[in-house]
Amino acid sequence: MPASPPVSVLLPVRDGDEHLPEAIASIEEQSFADFEVVAVDDGSTDGTYEILSAWASRDERVHVLKAAPTGIVGALEQARADAKGRYLARMDADDISEPNRFQAQFDLLEARQDLAIVGCGVEYFPRDSVRDGALRYEAWMNTPITPHDIEREIFVECPLAHPAFFMRASAVAEVDGYRDLGWPEDYDLVLRLWRAGWGLGKVPELLLRWREGPNRLSRIDPRYAPDAFRRCRVHHLVRSFPSLSGGVVIWGAGPVGKSLSRALAEEGVPVRAFAEVNPRKIGQEIHDAPVLDTAQSLAMTGVFHLGSVGQKGVREQLRDILSGAGLEELKNFVLMA
Repeated sequence: MPASPPVSVLLPVRDGDEHLPEAIASIEEQSFADFEVVAVDDGSTDGTYEILSAWASRDERVHVLKAAPTGIVGALEQARADAKGRYLARMDADDISEPNRFQAQFDLLEARQDLAIVGCGVEYFPRDSVRDGALRYEAWMNTPITPHDIEREIFVECPLAHPAFFMRASAVAEVDGYRDLGWPEDYDLVLRLWRAGWGLGKVPELLLRWREGPNRLSRIDPRYAPDAFRRCRVHHLVRSFPSLSGGVVIWGAGPVGKSLSRALAEEGVPVRAFAEVNPRKIGQEIHDAPVLDTAQSLAMTGVFHLGSVGQKGVREQLRDILSGAGLEELKNFVLMA
């Protein structure tokens, strides 16, 4: 009996016939060839199934599963249940992987047994369709490379692009795979793996071209709205740091900080104060919590500090302030968005 391939490519598709041939071609052109593809047609009404079936007929590595529409989580879990590889490579039907993507990610997971997922550098395309917000997100996502830098950013946003995930199958099984809880399934999986003690890594080279467009699931599905990300983030934050129950200081009294305070209240976490540098806000109250200056905030005892600011430069300044005061990141403080 032939040995199972080390890599299983998970390819969920619904109505993807427009760009699917490009994605298939990029998989076929991988320099690492010892893989299987588990493609799940999630209730397509276009020519997706016919394209996948034709691919499977000419390439014995490809297995096609046809399913009633269940959504991306159901399709991914169906693919994962069928997968035989010790590594799971994600791929979407409208993206393009560079030829050395699988090899580079395979090598990193082989070398680092402490990592559950490795990503890679990503680039949105076509470039004339990419808006400023997406460009800022792309630049932010491509910045943290080492496991240390990635985990420092883990409560800002999902620091790895989902279509670029290359996962250790045993680690994913350990946390029971993907879940549909009304928030981003990829971010939820990353946070659960991190909480379970697994590291996250990244190949710095740009190895995935990530298609941008108005119909992307992350643009039209409420599970990927800012409030859903916030609920996911706070859910895992509270369960990662039990000391939050003693109260928190939120650094930033703007809209982002106020939204965070409401999400924390839903989890039963008391906000003891807001920290601000704007003199017009200092001395006010927000949700019955005082707005303090930097010195007053740092003088508070028995509290956990949460940096809730949107701009990267400001986050770095805040990291310096809190670290300079003797606080330890991911122990006494966390930076968020």
